[in-house]
Amino acid sequence: TSGNSATISNVTFVRPAKFYLSGFSNIPHVTYFYIFLCFVYIMTVVGNVLLLSVIFLVKTLHTPKYMIVFNLALTDLNIFVFHNRYIVYEACLSYMFFVWFVGGVQSWTLVTMAYDRFIAICFPLMYHSIVTKPAIAAMLLLVWVVLLSLIAFTVGLLDHLSFCGSLVIQSFFCDYGPTFRLACNDKFLNNTMTMVAMTVVMCFPPILIVLTYVCIAIALSRIASHKERVKALKTCTSHLILVAIFYLPFLGTYIAPLTSSLHPNARIINSTLTHTIPALLNPIIYSLKTEEVHQHLFFFQLIMEM
Repeated sequence: TSGNSATISNVTFVRPAKFYLSGFSNIPHVTYFYIFLCFVYIMTVVGNVLLLSVIFLVKTLHTPKYMIVFNLALTDLNIFVFHNRYIVYEACLSYMFFVWFVGGVQSWTLVTMAYDRFIAICFPLMYHSIVTKPAIAAMLLLVWVVLLSLIAFTVGLLDHLSFCGSLVIQSFFCDYGPTFRLACNDKFLNNTMTMVAMTVVMCFPPILIVLTYVCIAIALSRIASHKERVKALKTCTSHLILVAIFYLPFLGTYIAPLTSSLHPNARIINSTLTHTIPALLNPIIYSLKTEEVHQHLFFFQLIMEM
């Protein structure tokens, strides 16, 4: 593959014209898996557009809680599956940025949801004065700005690497780790920023969520009535399901290589499902587990049948 080079302060960086995404290797009937991913993609788009439409059109859902849900559904729509094996250098970096950025926004949106439940259960009388539309909007805006800066800087560091060897990325998309490891010059700064980005995007948020639920559990233990405890806990089930389906596969994908070798095919399958299944399940969970959304979806269905 032909390449190009850039010179900065008398240092030449060799950049390839294209990368090659290896995808799966030696898996029989892999076409069926791609058909499954295509179905997941279609249902994800339909489900999230429907959820966005309901929240946007129904004024009673214009609350801080559903501002967070809207933000989650919006980021879900940015997730899609690559089909082209060859990808130009600039497009690879752009796609890498959006995958990490969207994943980070999803992660911190789940933290914001945990904060919403924490205030609702631990400080119920102060909920409406603390969890306001401006407060949630400011939190979400801060998340977008911080992650935009962090991920842009991390991905931008690839421009200071030279790719003079293999250009085959062992993944189904331009994953940051498998990409920068192909470089043949010093990768210390890239490795450091990978750890920083992973900590901010995938490690710190679940820790905050766990601490939040520890506080919620303590608050619920002080409620005398078992019925009231169960009722309060039910308001957290949708969020807990989202947390489980988002973090468990993601952490498994990135922690497994630290303890043992992970076959590239296993990593690709896990990464694929990690990036697609949560986006598919989020609107389903919020339409079935959340009474307000369920009621309005049923209303929309009646209108369409008339």
